[in-house]
Amino acid sequence: MTTDSKPKPDDFAELQVEGIEFTTVIDLGENYEVYDFTKGYDAERVLACPYGVGRYDEHRPGMYEGEQFLDDRRDVHVGVDLAGPVGEPVHAFYAGTIFKMGDNALPYDYGPTIITRHEWLGQVVYALHGHLSRESLKKWSVGDTFEAGEVLAWLGAEEENGGWNSHLHFQLSLMEPTTHDLPGAVNSKDRPWALLAFPDPRLVLGPLY
Repeated sequence: MTTDSKPKPDDFAELQVEGIEFTTVIDLGENYEVYDFTKGYDAERVLACPYGVGRYDEHRPGMYEGEQFLDDRRDVHVGVDLAGPVGEPVHAFYAGTIFKMGDNALPYDYGPTIITRHEWLGQVVYALHGHLSRESLKKWSVGDTFEAGEVLAWLGAEEENGGWNSHLHFQLSLMEPTTHDLPGAVNSKDRPWALLAFPDPRLVLGPLY
């Protein structure tokens, strides 16, 4: 996406969810850690709990260092991370359709990824599920439908999920994806439009923090 083609805040209406019931994506239990990546990412740190949450709209300097980020320094996270053990089931938050799927295989990318399409209250909403297991991609074909609460995928191990601790990157999008990829972090200058194009996942996940 070139600078000239980037969206503007006025391109997006506020996502409406009033009266809609959503299903838990990953059961985190009652005791989970809320991460702070404002000072960067330490892959060697000891986790206090196997379950955790990485925050939306968090400034994460120096965290995204893969070659895919070199031409556009990205440091504002526009999804929510839901951490859990390798193999943890990922459930559909709402009924929908498999829209795009594939393996974003570069280091520090998403690894296996599934994007789903949903409709409610006259709105079309897409949801990216990244850092999955490769086995997850064998479960579906594009166009398959599923119900709320159905197992969509499983969390992938570090050697297949882009090189990260086991977690789900969950991201909503009001922009129609053209492939099995969306920017999970954006440059600070793009934050005004990105927060509207990629609404806060807590709208469907609930008040995680």
